[in-house]
Amino acid sequence: MLYAPKEEIYSRIDRLRQLMEDASLDGAFFHYKVDYYYLSGTMQDALLFVPADDEPVLFVKREVSRAKRESPIERIVSIRSIKEIIDHIKPMKKIGLQLDVIPYNDVIKFKEIIGNVDLINCSPLTRELRKVKSPFELTLINRAAAIQKMVYEFVPKVLEEGMTEIELGGILEAYAKALGHEGLLRVRSLNYEAYTWHILSGRTGSIVSQSDSPMGGLGLSPAFPVGASMKKIKRNEPILIDFGICYHGYQADQTRMFAIGSMPKLFSDGYEACREIHYRVLDKALEGLASRELFEYSKKIADKLGYGDYYLGYKPHKVRFLAHGIGIELSELPFIAATHDYQINNGAVFAIEPKMVFPKQGSCGIENTVHIENGRYKILTDTDERIIIV
Repeated sequence: MLYAPKEEIYSRIDRLRQLMEDASLDGAFFHYKVDYYYLSGTMQDALLFVPADDEPVLFVKREVSRAKRESPIERIVSIRSIKEIIDHIKPMKKIGLQLDVIPYNDVIKFKEIIGNVDLINCSPLTRELRKVKSPFELTLINRAAAIQKMVYEFVPKVLEEGMTEIELGGILEAYAKALGHEGLLRVRSLNYEAYTWHILSGRTGSIVSQSDSPMGGLGLSPAFPVGASMKKIKRNEPILIDFGICYHGYQADQTRMFAIGSMPKLFSDGYEACREIHYRVLDKALEGLASRELFEYSKKIADKLGYGDYYLGYKPHKVRFLAHGIGIELSELPFIAATHDYQINNGAVFAIEPKMVFPKQGSCGIENTVHIENGRYKILTDTDERIIIV
């Protein structure tokens, strides 16, 4: 097991306290396991409390012995009921709570325990903290990317005509897990579960579904209508593989194109247009353009290259983002999107994914996880970007 160092955890808490001070919070509670994992180093069943002027307290329902091994937090308290926390905290007036993810019934119950306090959504604080990745986090993301590279290099060894999309996905997932892939991609959402096997061949690459992406895929059933399906993979059709990897909680995202026999010119040309957009936008990001300006710039390039009708989906299903931050969740800050108005700062890690979708024919595109540092960008997912023909 690889545990987060004490100095890493307390550095995050110190930065959190500065944001809490700016928001005039007396303290903040973190129920959402992704965020208390980020701030404590453990994902055991727990509740983290960070006061403005005292040591943080990790209240653990189960399993406290594991929590103590995994977390460097000094005050770890075993509880059976959330009602017990009142014995360990001071009276407060303004408290942070993760109101974007906590169920309403739990908010009511929490107010009954704490009393008459002002509740403020503190999720924007952790989202802001996580926008910049530390060297420790980059080590884990780089390891995820290294596993991902091995998975993509494994594809030509197992890809065969006549196998189903989900069959290929299962083979790749088994291989990835043997290398350390955790299998679960976390995403901050009420009704969307992220998954590893986004494998779309031929026409399924043009199918739109519930996910906020240019293409959704057919999926396996109405109960899971996204991603790889039971469709058999054919010769001479585009095969888009978007296979995310998670290592010790940290993710890398990547898309590459494959074909058996040959790639139709429509898709090989579209793919090269995606690569051009990808790198020209990254160059502009270094010049300090705001997120929405980068998004609009990418659309102008697509229009100029003749792909405006297919870029990031087709009407009325076009998406309004080109890139998303990535770390312990699949969609973190920063975004390159129509509604986001900030620069891509030093230390950011994000996945940029220009895609073309051709109605009833298929899709193509590229995706890389990128790190911005000291006025330069580095592609962390350094797998061969050529279309691989099997």
